[in-house]
Amino acid sequence: MAIKVIVAGFKGRMGSTAVEMVKSDKDLELAALLDPFATEKVLDGVPVFTDKNDLTGFDADVWVDFTMPKVAYENTRFALENGFAPVVGTTGFTEEQIAELEALSSEKALGGLIAPNFAIGAILLMEFAAKAAQYFPDLEIIELHHDNKKDAPSGTAVKTAELIAEKRQSKLQGAADEVELLSGARGAKYDGFRIHSVRLPGLVAHQEVIFGAQGESLTLRHDSYDRSSFMSGVNLGIKEVVTRRQLVYGLEKLL
Repeated sequence: MAIKVIVAGFKGRMGSTAVEMVKSDKDLELAALLDPFATEKVLDGVPVFTDKNDLTGFDADVWVDFTMPKVAYENTRFALENGFAPVVGTTGFTEEQIAELEALSSEKALGGLIAPNFAIGAILLMEFAAKAAQYFPDLEIIELHHDNKKDAPSGTAVKTAELIAEKRQSKLQGAADEVELLSGARGAKYDGFRIHSVRLPGLVAHQEVIFGAQGESLTLRHDSYDRSSFMSGVNLGIKEVVTRRQLVYGLEKLL
């Protein structure tokens, strides 16, 4: 039996790409579409909703969310409360919100996934960076995205920093007496290292971690040139969460 999927935020680029992925997989069924900006009531035979509350009691298995940070938390709570296993690619969650959603999913015995990045290459970059940080504790993260991205730093950069901090011996980098002639020039601080965000038209999603040591450097970089690069991870997430009983943060938890 096919897994029935609701896609929230289907008018956006990631949401529309997710719709096409679901439609192309015989093991998945597109059950409903949600977007507050939708004007149609039905699209290719699939019902369209503008208010999530109209989906209360709807027959579906998974809620795929590519909306905006300001509504993603409430959407994910709604999904869990209504028996939909969430697969969320929207970023901007706080640690407290993730903890609350994990507790709710456990209470509901419902699987779920919040993933800062669905590209397998990006997941590998995070893992490689955490490993390298054990030997190269001096580093900086540079993440680059399209100019319509709302949050900075990206969820991927924050997740990368978290994984690095778990493996790296904490230290404060840079000159003790360094001065920013322009506020923010050195980027955001995280456990003694820096994260820099670039926003430009023409970019999709890119990240590099630069490590420095005496007489050498190491650079790890991942580039997503097209949003289709995320769909293998979304597909994997949809098929995995229906077998789980707990929401997890990070696609690597399902690999």
